[in-house]
Order: sequence, then structure tokens, then C-alpha cells
Amino acid sequence: MQAIKVGCAGWSIPRQSLALFGEGESMLARYATRFAVVEVNSSFYQPHKPATYARWASSVPRDFRFSVKIPKLISHELALRHSAPALDRFLGETEALGSKLGGFLLQLPPSHLLDARVASTFFRMFRHRSQAPLVCEPRHASWFSSSAEALLQRYGVGRVAADPALVDDARRPEAVSPWPYWRWHGSPQMYYSAYTEDSLQQLAIAVVSARWPACPWIIFDNTAHGHATGNAALLQDLLRTLSSPRTPENSHA
Repeated sequence: MQAIKVGCAGWSIPRQSLALFGEGESMLARYATRFAVVEVNSSFYQPHKPATYARWASSVPRDFRFSVKIPKLISHELALRHSAPALDRFLGETEALGSKLGGFLLQLPPSHLLDARVASTFFRMFRHRSQAPLVCEPRHASWFSSSAEALLQRYGVGRVAADPALVDDARRPEAVSPWPYWRWHGSPQMYYSAYTEDSLQQLAIAVVSARWPACPWIIFDNTAHGHATGNAALLQDLLRTLSSPRTPENSHA
């Protein structure tokens, strides 16, 4: 159970959740007293200097890991086409994370119809540059087919398990995913709604009951009203309870 990683999209800590964390010299350092992973979403909107990534890496424990979101310039504006220069810049910046790099997240726009040739070209180009874990969050129904799954597997790319889900298959990673990765955005209102304890319990059971080929990550993105940290902390507690050995009610010496 120690291998299941829970965290948030970003490391801001709302006032109502401060008691969940220890002391630290920065918000990131405080965040890292409770969670061992985080998703960097700001890289989607703007580039960061290598010195910034290095500073982040130096402020967290040795076993802490960052998932970094690929810029929208690549995923949305260029739509994966002719993106080698932009990808080179981005990967060069993130090298400063060193061993703290957990992997990369590629989120595609809802309008991005699967074009197998374009996708294959991009993933092949990515793999020529990096063997880091990579997950893709497609949001068009054309990506949820056996041929799309085979394409992702060919390049060692996992598919994000998203909530709310576009289709049923989007609710869970593939059984052979090289990086089982959940992104829970808030439901019923994306980014704003908190999850109930019952829904988190069901998620915990689903993650624990399957045999994954790699360490699962569960990221909460319902940050608009500060619910992500509370939901992530509660899920940690539920996972810990599931992992605790059960003692028979009637035992004898």
C-alpha cells in the first residue's frame, strides 16, 4: 500500500486544510510533509526556467516526485504537429528536476480526434528524446478503442483514468498501463465539487483490488474551492485502513 501515491494538481494549501500538513519553509515544502507526489499544472500555461525546477526539487524529500504537464502549445495549439522544437525546450527545462521527475502528463483538448499517424509521430518523437513515464488524457471518444489502446501501448504511454469520465473505459487505466494514473477533477461540477467519502472508498477499493504493473498515482484536480487537499488526505486514510491487517474479533492466546 505504501506504493500507491496520492497527491494534488498544484501544491497550494487552502486555509481549511492547513492542519493536515507539517511546517515548511515554503508552501511546496509544507505540502510535501503530507504527500509524496504532485502534478505541475502551471507548465501547461507558461514555461519555467530550469532554475525554478531545480529549486522545487531541492525543497522536497528525496522520495518526492513531480508529474509535469506538457505545454498547451504542444497539445492544443500545435495539436502534436511540428512540435519538436517546443518539446525540446520543455524537456530541457524539466531536466533540472533530476531524480525527482516522476513523469509527464499529456492532456488533449475535447476536440482532438485521434489521428493515428499524427499521434504515432509525436509519441515516437517523444520516445526518441525521453524514456520517462508518460500518460495521456484524451477527451474525444475516438481515443477509446482497441486500436487507440494498441497505439498507446506501442510507445509505452498510459491512459489517464478520468472523473468525470467521457466513456466507461475512461474511468480506469488499462490493466497493463505502464503508469496507472487517475485524475479526479470533481463531480458533479468539474474543478469545484468535493467527492463524498463513499465515492473515495469505492476508488480506494478499486485501486487496491487490482494488480498494477507499476506504482499507481491518484491526483485530485478539484482545486477551485480547495477540495483537492481534503479529498486526497481522506483517500490516504482510506487506503491506510484497507492496508492494515485485520485482527480477528475473537482471538485466543
